Amino acid sequence: MEYKIAWFTEGGWSGKVPRNHPNMRNDMAWMHLFNVDHYPIYNIHQIQEKYDLGIVTIPKTNIDKLSQYPMVESIKKVCKKVGTMQEGPHWYFQDYSMNQQIWFYNTLMEMDFILCHNEIDVKYYKGLTNKKCYVNPTLMLEEIGNGISIPVKKDSVIIGGNMCRWYGGFDSYIVASEFEVPIYAPSMGRKIDREDEMDIIHLDYMTWVDWIVTIKQFKYGVHLMPTVAAGTFTMNCAYWGIPCIGYRGLDTQEKLHPALSVDRGDLNSARNLAKKLKNDKDFYDECSHKCKSLYMKSSFGEKQYIYNMKKVIEGVINETN
Repeated sequence: MEYKIAWFTEGGWSGKVPRNHPNMRNDMAWMHLFNVDHYPIYNIHQIQEKYDLGIVTIPKTNIDKLSQYPMVESIKKVCKKVGTMQEGPHWYFQDYSMNQQIWFYNTLMEMDFILCHNEIDVKYYKGLTNKKCYVNPTLMLEEIGNGISIPVKKDSVIIGGNMCRWYGGFDSYIVASEFEVPIYAPSMGRKIDREDEMDIIHLDYMTWVDWIVTIKQFKYGVHLMPTVAAGTFTMNCAYWGIPCIGYRGLDTQEKLHPALSVDRGDLNSARNLAKKLKNDKDFYDECSHKCKSLYMKSSFGEKQYIYNMKKVIEGVINETN
């Protein structure tokens, strides 16, 4: 994109994101395609460059110091327009102290626009702030696994998170058990003590590129995560044609796995879908081909993402106050 854009996060590094970055997760992919200059939040007051647009990702935790820092004031000195990118579920800030909740709300009210994970998040932030709100779709750079050895596909199921409420890991485990095949899970930051004692094979911690390649080997996916956020797991499954059972309300789940999306907490329907995927080959093949096809047509791929978000960015920058 031709505009000068700066992105500010809690990350302690400065510069651009190269195409071959080993941890090309969702936020890094955004920064790469936006061709932004990234800066640590606490270095904003030191920036000499001028930008058309500034985007800040407010961290979910450890905001005591940040709430005392003139963040938005500093950004507005170097950026003509300023917005924020949602981090985590839209309700997360309500676990802050009362003072911090007020600070977070006031910070949102100083923004020109808000970028959101899902359509449901747009409705929330629009109602909360009456600001311009847009979906910034979850993104995958399709070629990031090129040149890496692809594991042989296994008759196995991968669940999308660990055994905690945030990921809904136990619910996913119960549904995954219906397949009667080995159950795998990633190792993530919220992995709990004694989780390794479950009959689950935990993958090692790995880079994002390695993860994208590793997930290809599984036949089924289950991610009954009650926390609505970016939805990368279900998107990654769709890219490889892996049918994934999950909750409605998450754009990547509903749009890429419509036949496998259930209401929040509806484990009974989720278990029945697992049985059907296991026992009905035609249904499995249909879901597998459908999710791959929907991914190729969706806004989660690179070309469509650029087309859609270029219009958003141009609209934000060119809008007169």
